[in-house]
Amino acid sequence: MPEPHEHLEPRPGEMPEDDETSRLMLVASLLTVAAIVAMVLLITPLRNAITDALSGNTESLREDLNDLGATGYLVVLVLALAHSVIFYPAEILNAAVGYVYGFWVGLPLVMAGWMLNGILCHQIGNYGGRPLLLKLLHEDRFLRWERAVERGGPVLLMALRLIPIVPFSVCSYVLGSAGVPLRTFIWTTAIGYLPLTVIFVVLGSRLEDISPTDPVIWAGAIGMVLLLLVTRWVLPRIEHHGEEPAE
Repeated sequence: MPEPHEHLEPRPGEMPEDDETSRLMLVASLLTVAAIVAMVLLITPLRNAITDALSGNTESLREDLNDLGATGYLVVLVLALAHSVIFYPAEILNAAVGYVYGFWVGLPLVMAGWMLNGILCHQIGNYGGRPLLLKLLHEDRFLRWERAVERGGPVLLMALRLIPIVPFSVCSYVLGSAGVPLRTFIWTTAIGYLPLTVIFVVLGSRLEDISPTDPVIWAGAIGMVLLLLVTRWVLPRIEHHGEEPAE
């Protein structure tokens, strides 16, 4: 992984040697995002679903997906991709998908959506998105997290995905900008994000017959407590790894 840096301009080596390829990749990624935004604005079911997710209206989102039938699968994928620019709580989609499609269909479906989202955001971050991210996000925080990613290795990459308060897409942008290789990004994201996704898909799948004596509900609650403990373990290490190197 690249050495930590302090400058606000793209670091040498951030872009692949073929600048033309880099530009094409960035343009293709941005056009994909633009197409997703256009679909959300123009297609009523997508627009309604995004509105429900942003407002936290899980009941309405579940009804939307349920009414769409097989088309709902595509809507789930587009909703996950739309998170690249519209930062709604990812857990709302995960729980709704679990409720509508059940655990065994819902889990691979929503994981596929988030992995597509992650790859898209990683590519934007990797192929020249860093200057834009520095403007959109708090500069000091962004650089601190980027330095932490560069130093923390695969364990930190997986642990980052266990923190519920970190938006999935923002994390992917930072990892791409920090120069995390795509292959490493994919496997650490898949492993790291799976536990949190499992918890919310399981909880969503049990909403119809929820009971305080259901062992699955208790397992999900215990899982959330464990994730909060992981968060308490990870955040100080991000701060430590994100400190500027001594002169």
